[in-house]
Amino acid sequence: MISVCVATYNGAHYVLAQLQSILPQLAADDEIIVSDDGSIDATREVVQCIGDSRIVLIDGPCVGLIRNFEHALRQAHGDIIFLCDQDDIWLPGKIEHCVAALHSHLLVVTDCKVVDGELNEIAPSFFHLRNSGGGLLHNLWKNSYLGCCMAFRRELLDYALPFPASIPMHDMWLGMIAETRGTVSFLPIPLSLYRRHACNASYGWRSSASIWKMLTDRVFLGALVAGRTVVNTFVKARC
Repeated sequence: MISVCVATYNGAHYVLAQLQSILPQLAADDEIIVSDDGSIDATREVVQCIGDSRIVLIDGPCVGLIRNFEHALRQAHGDIIFLCDQDDIWLPGKIEHCVAALHSHLLVVTDCKVVDGELNEIAPSFFHLRNSGGGLLHNLWKNSYLGCCMAFRRELLDYALPFPASIPMHDMWLGMIAETRGTVSFLPIPLSLYRRHACNASYGWRSSASIWKMLTDRVFLGALVAGRTVVNTFVKARC
């Protein structure tokens, strides 16, 4: 079973196209968990009007993007879990390629095309822009774990949940925990259109944070990953 976890907030303009790009790739017993974080536009109505029983609309915690994704993940039942932004477009074959990679890896990150709000191409490869690749130090310095391009086996949640307070982003945390518990694949195939526009909730591509903030975030994140790794190792040894 596959679960696609979507965190929504005021995404009425884009969410229909995104969900319509996902549904044809799912089987009858798969699910899309849409956790809406208190939208004041027509997001909920758009999602409900699709009328597909595989879409499960739930109320988010209304405390921001990171906790909304955590909330969605806690509701997921699938053996394989995809993270999904409300405003992108999945390209055909995304699930097929990711499932194949997850036979031998704990987590997979796929490449994507960067586009503007009207789907005009900005860059043909996010990997090329970001110099994406695996490795704890590489990603601690310059994160290339792009959540909307990530899928992972359910067992990762045993190590990654609950999210610690004040992590920089959920995708960085999941990616780095995966590095400590298994292998990660960076699949150089663009399998989605990564929409960049004025209303994006996540910074993902280019951060406006100060150098000092980025450095302190990374030191803090590194310490959290190290601490969680010690705890996970101890718990596994006890079991």
